[in-house]
Amino acid sequence: MSELLQKLQWRYATKKMDPAKAVSQDKVDRIIEAARLAPTSSGLQPFEIIVVKNKEVREKIKAIAWNQGQVTDCSHLLVFAAWSDYTPERINMMFDLTNEERGAKNEGWENYRNMLLGSYPQRGAEINFQHAARQAYIGLSMALIAAAFEGVDSTPIEGFDPKSLDEILGLGDRGLRSVAILPLGYRAESGDWLVGLKKVRRPIEQFVTEVN
Repeated sequence: MSELLQKLQWRYATKKMDPAKAVSQDKVDRIIEAARLAPTSSGLQPFEIIVVKNKEVREKIKAIAWNQGQVTDCSHLLVFAAWSDYTPERINMMFDLTNEERGAKNEGWENYRNMLLGSYPQRGAEINFQHAARQAYIGLSMALIAAAFEGVDSTPIEGFDPKSLDEILGLGDRGLRSVAILPLGYRAESGDWLVGLKKVRRPIEQFVTEVN
């Protein structure tokens, strides 16, 4: 078994974290960088990550997240927030950034820009948010894998009131909507009912279908 698969076998959705154990900043940086490098549709990267370390803010988030202890006991709390809409300004920003970084313009790339400008903004904000949210989940998955590789425990959480979380973090003013939260930390060896239990997944023959 490869090292990565061993790490993924090791990880689980940690139910209780040890608040006395902090994740080193270099590990957090690498986990976030993995999420930043995630592939996204058309390369638009339509989500952002908010790192919440403030204890008082995390207490407010815990209250609207079914009082899940990981929110406050973790070392770092990552909030994945997707664009609330695809606007011409945001689309142009990413295409301009690409041109700047690559040092050249490409006719095919510019035609693709115009195609997106002529379709995405007209679809409506809710459709665009749902599309952006799916891209955020790709970043979330990358962060989960990176955390496991770093030996850091994590718990992907959707169980929270997104409107309340948006208000707590002022996301609406930034054109963002919360999608998922990811506590990072280290498992508590006692008090976590899930720790040590065998990971259970469907067998490969029930999970994969080959079309030859």
